[in-house]
Amino acid sequence: MRSRLTGVALCAALTTTAAAQAQSHDTQPTAASDDIIVTGTRAPDRTALQSSAPIDVVSGDRITGQAMPDLGRALNFLDPSINFARAATTASAANTRPITLRGLSPDQTLVLVNGKRWHANAVLNVNNSIGRGSAGIDLDTIPEAAIERIEILRDGAAAQYGSEAIAGVVNIILKSNAHGGAGDLLGAITEAGDGASGAVSASVGLPLGGGHITLTVAARHADPTNRALVDQRFGRVTYRIGDPLSSIANGAIDLALPLGGAELYAFGTATRKRSNNAAGFRVPGFSPLYPNGFLPIIEPTIDDIGATVGVRGTIATARWDVSESYGYNRANFQMFNTANASLGAASPTRFDSGGVTYRQAVTDATISQPLDGVLAGGNIAVGGQYRHESYGIRNGEPLAYFGLGADGFAGFNPRNPTDARHNAWAAFVDAELRPVRPLLIGGAARYDHYDDFGGRATWRLTARLDAARGVALRGTIGTGFKAPSLQQQYFSAVQGATSAGKLVTVATLPVSDPIAAALGASALKPERSRNATLGVVFGPFAGFVFTADWFHIRIRDRIALSEQLGGAAVNAVLAANDITGFSQVRFFTNAVDTTTEGVEITARWAGRIGSSTHLAVNLGYGLFENRLDQLRANPALPTLPLLANKSILFLTAAQPKNKATMQVQLDRGPLDLGLNLAAFGTYTSAPLVATQTFGGKETLDLSAGYTLRSGIRIGAGVQNLFDAKPDPIADQSAVIAATGGSFPTGEETPIGVNGRSYYLRLSARF
Repeated sequence: MRSRLTGVALCAALTTTAAAQAQSHDTQPTAASDDIIVTGTRAPDRTALQSSAPIDVVSGDRITGQAMPDLGRALNFLDPSINFARAATTASAANTRPITLRGLSPDQTLVLVNGKRWHANAVLNVNNSIGRGSAGIDLDTIPEAAIERIEILRDGAAAQYGSEAIAGVVNIILKSNAHGGAGDLLGAITEAGDGASGAVSASVGLPLGGGHITLTVAARHADPTNRALVDQRFGRVTYRIGDPLSSIANGAIDLALPLGGAELYAFGTATRKRSNNAAGFRVPGFSPLYPNGFLPIIEPTIDDIGATVGVRGTIATARWDVSESYGYNRANFQMFNTANASLGAASPTRFDSGGVTYRQAVTDATISQPLDGVLAGGNIAVGGQYRHESYGIRNGEPLAYFGLGADGFAGFNPRNPTDARHNAWAAFVDAELRPVRPLLIGGAARYDHYDDFGGRATWRLTARLDAARGVALRGTIGTGFKAPSLQQQYFSAVQGATSAGKLVTVATLPVSDPIAAALGASALKPERSRNATLGVVFGPFAGFVFTADWFHIRIRDRIALSEQLGGAAVNAVLAANDITGFSQVRFFTNAVDTTTEGVEITARWAGRIGSSTHLAVNLGYGLFENRLDQLRANPALPTLPLLANKSILFLTAAQPKNKATMQVQLDRGPLDLGLNLAAFGTYTSAPLVATQTFGGKETLDLSAGYTLRSGIRIGAGVQNLFDAKPDPIADQSAVIAATGGSFPTGEETPIGVNGRSYYLRLSARF
């Protein structure tokens, strides 16, 4: 794989060099040199290239130009530091869309919308997939058509933004135009003939009393895909392994209205999503209702609302901003095509399994003052934040959790009612100063206090030296933290899961539960991190920009979902508490310390290669190494490790070790051609029983479009042109024993299992 990546990088470098040599006198500057950023700094008029930390800026046009069915998948093929694992069977992972940054967990990246903290999923990933034990941000709740750009800060920034900003910050900037609009129709299908999908979106900007209001609506439906192999036990396909059946409708609004010397602003999104995934196939004998066996279907319906209202303005030269944000995410689960074996032939085949709800309210106040008269200038900002969060679990119907419970997911039936909440407040100072013009130094300090585990202080130092024209050195160092989420503290459910390739009934219990405590659980603590980056910037030189950054992140007391603990010692604890509804137990723990190191490289060139021809080339490369520093023993049952091999691999090795990306865009008059190459490195996991290193894969997408005078563009493309597929599971004996040979690969693949697909797109801009 390393040789393939080297070849990709060499070809990309040659492409860039040739393009630079072909550049004409009227070259357009690279977009990176002109992007004004609002992430990682509170100083005005800072561009991405002028930052002290690495920041990628991805335009909304580049995102929609990918013609991917969701935002996470689009970013996965555009940014080398982002990974989006394409879970194919696990309900909580496949039906929500969080991303990871730098090979860490989804909940270790803070997501902002227009600079404001966004809310997490109510759904906690308790499946065996990337992000196990986390409740990240579902990017499906942000319509792609509403996005102006996305700023990706690849650096720890908890001292500026608070909890979760360990791997970095993703700031989604919504469109805010007062004129013009856009509309898109997209249809796609896989070469296998399944997964047919359609999407429609429209966005319009209108003037509003000297300000603007921008409205976006979008809808998407996708049929499921299935790459399950023939079940050798029955001579037919019994599993469903692929993308879920899904329907989603969402909208977004962004408005600003002048109010004398101030401005009223508001923005928000609303989403409803319904999707379904299959659990594991139940062989004949599970229930008399299904003499030939059955495939339970888990169907969550997710409602999501996010909104911010604020006022901002200036007093003399100081800028101030006060806002209130609200986030709401609710998931209700239905089970069908299933049965509760404890009810025999009297069992229903459809169940209400209950649901989960998460709410977040955030009050922000910031004032920022330029330091124009101090040395060579700078900026200082101070502010505060108050956050209230709540998390609740709604019980399923009693028949869903009676006895053994509904096969696939027995529904929510917490041992204790779950209606948890906590409050947090924070204060920060964030300053930057230029002692001399070429040198920029900065520092930030923040104190966060949570009413359930106390306070946490963080700091961050930054520096940038412009050594010569177009040559700069930059670096950061700081600390961070991630508070244990309410979902991690209070989630409780009983459900079917796999253990050593067999189906078992597992209870996930909060750490406060006496049974969990008897098995080794203790109150969760915040994760603590230290991070550093060091990099160089070259450019822009005639439209060419190059950056390279080394980074190091050490995390202590990392929060992870424990192993499914079972055996004689666990059975004794369960029997002593008269528990018969489950045989294994898991809970959250701070048992892990890890270190992540890597290198990230980007290069970009854009310019004219003829009187009417424009070429843009974007390159990226990331190298990521995660290692386990310490795994603490189970204090109650030392012979039962809190995390075993598979769980450790999810934290350290189950995401690609390296990744290279290249996008080439050629525009000549009304014709445009696009090429997108993504090369993913190896990753190691234990999909069933045996540990396996999966080979790296490359995917190539091609697109073409023609724009008419009226602003209407007709486009078409092929994704994964060479039909790349992830490696199969090597231990076929385990696959056959567990599933009859149904599984083609593991859940960790970043390219998915669908193979080649095609799309047509009709767009209008006015």
